[in-house]
Amino acid sequence: MIEAILPGTVAAVETSDDPPGAVLYPEEEPFVARAVDKRRREFTAGRWCARQALVRLGRPAVPIPSSPDRQPQWPPGVVGSITHCAGYRAAALAHDRDLHTIGIDAEPHGALPDGVLRAVALPDEQDRLARLSADEPGVHWDRLLFSAKESVFKAWYPLARRWLGFEDADLVLDPASDRFTARILIPGPDVAGQPLRGFDGRWLVRDGLVVTAVTLPR
Repeated sequence: MIEAILPGTVAAVETSDDPPGAVLYPEEEPFVARAVDKRRREFTAGRWCARQALVRLGRPAVPIPSSPDRQPQWPPGVVGSITHCAGYRAAALAHDRDLHTIGIDAEPHGALPDGVLRAVALPDEQDRLARLSADEPGVHWDRLLFSAKESVFKAWYPLARRWLGFEDADLVLDPASDRFTARILIPGPDVAGQPLRGFDGRWLVRDGLVVTAVTLPR
């Protein structure tokens, strides 16, 4: 599913459950040693997807430990992103000669819990969501915005090495093209000699899920 919104240079692997043969490498075990079973299964399935994606890139299926900031430590020359939610796990990887960064996210296609939208959406975003909901009520636009921001944050962090708040990105969702744009409201890092001011992304609603993806090509 998620490969439909990613460029052809990306290797994407997804699963709807926990693969029977999925195991952690010894180098990965410490990062979930004290985790509850749900977190451990999500972590394991995400790493399994990532290793399958590495093989599709022609790379060996190596351990993928976590850095001190809890981000996946990809092998040299690789960029990637992992996501998981109930009933879905996925990883998307690419060579860094093709992309600067990737961010993906998956969420259940349902309304956000009460109060969450005000915490994650700017006033202008809330106004645009209200209009979208009136025009196309079949999509939970609040959840889509949340997922898109998660993808933006995952793409941002490897480049900036600092967190991006929900209030630091202004997103516009385009229902006609299934695309979105994100304008970054704080100073960004230089990428290829230019300040990073935003991202373009894509989204898809299918099989009870919302999936979003952001890539920044070379």
